[in-house]
Amino acid sequence: MISSRVLLLRSATTLSSRSFCVGGVSKQGRAPDMVDVRNRLREIVGASTNWSDHQQAMAERVSLSSMLAKSQSDLPAKRMKDSFLEVHLPLGSEPQLREKYLTYHNTVRFGRILEDLDSLGVLISYSHTYNPALKRSPLSIVTALVDKIDMRQHFIYPDCDIKFTGHVTWVGNTSIEAKMHMSQYHDGAYTSVLDATFVMVARDPQNKRAAYVNPLKPEGPEEEKLFQQGEANKSRRVALSTASLLKVAPTDEERKIVHGLFLNTLDTNTVSFCSRILPPNSVWMEDAKMKGVEICHPQVRRGTATSRNIFNRIFGGFLMRKAYELGWANACAYGGCRPNLVAVDDILFQKPVEIGSLLMLSSQVCYTQGKYIQVRVHSEVFDPLTQQHNTTNIFHFTFASDRDVPSIIPKTYGESMLYLDGKRHFNQTVES
Repeated sequence: MISSRVLLLRSATTLSSRSFCVGGVSKQGRAPDMVDVRNRLREIVGASTNWSDHQQAMAERVSLSSMLAKSQSDLPAKRMKDSFLEVHLPLGSEPQLREKYLTYHNTVRFGRILEDLDSLGVLISYSHTYNPALKRSPLSIVTALVDKIDMRQHFIYPDCDIKFTGHVTWVGNTSIEAKMHMSQYHDGAYTSVLDATFVMVARDPQNKRAAYVNPLKPEGPEEEKLFQQGEANKSRRVALSTASLLKVAPTDEERKIVHGLFLNTLDTNTVSFCSRILPPNSVWMEDAKMKGVEICHPQVRRGTATSRNIFNRIFGGFLMRKAYELGWANACAYGGCRPNLVAVDDILFQKPVEIGSLLMLSSQVCYTQGKYIQVRVHSEVFDPLTQQHNTTNIFHFTFASDRDVPSIIPKTYGESMLYLDGKRHFNQTVES
């Protein structure tokens, strides 16, 4: 069942479509595409595709600090339609572009779609904060959280055009919520593919402290509902953080689940807490891992989404793509078939990843139910000189197999907490 927040977002797409409200002009005769999005983002902050020039451009942004607002009340309120954007991905009409998105099995690489959503979410946020009096924006807007991505259909056609629409739906003092909808043209009409909610944060030109953004003024009952949903999303995130298993003990019901799993694995032929037996059609959690490593190079190709973002750090969409592909591979190996993505939930960007970093990714199947596989991907930066590991991101993916999969069984207390956390995320996906 489609939630009310999704229906509200679609009704909001009746806002008039236009070129980039941040002053960008699309190529004559066609709608803006993802190349236009990324080129426009570079124009907004003064970034360059050349590594040495880009470093100099970022150093020059320091002088823009004087243009930052002293308080949110100093900034004019914006409407939701001020940030509305429509962007096309012409997979059907541009075969050369299609190659970049194709898998070996002639399906669409969803990791590429995650990159596109991230770029679009940032541009939507810049559209909301656009000041025509300024040539360049003093704000550094980055992705803080992917609140939710709900798949409305599992198959994305590799040879049909895609349309993205989205706009700002809620604003805090320094944060922005943007909702995006993706549809695909097939059989003479556009059909819904996914709905996404991203949260962005605004920082100063050096990306060191928070910066104020324009307030949002809802117009009409539908926009008011969208705004209230944004407030509810914020409250929900705070509640989930407070109840995190890294901070508080499991609930009584969850403790019973863990104890039941423990009892189900005890060897009945011995009287020992240490003798464990794996139940039939089950897999120990420690045997359901997959790892990867990335050396974060500064390379960038004009108009494309690669590892470096407009602020000389690793692009958030690149991190999401790498985490998704590792998580998908783990779910594929675990279920024995090519799984479908059901939802992306609660991707938290804790720290930026610098150019030159050694990025380590670890994927873990942490919960299963029937044909569903819940995967958690943890990313961290490793410093070989200090031997220190620092967590940068946590990713949560829900996949569906075409058959029932083995039950995942935790062995240690830490794995039991991963199991419960995965169950919470899975239940949240089902309930939405």
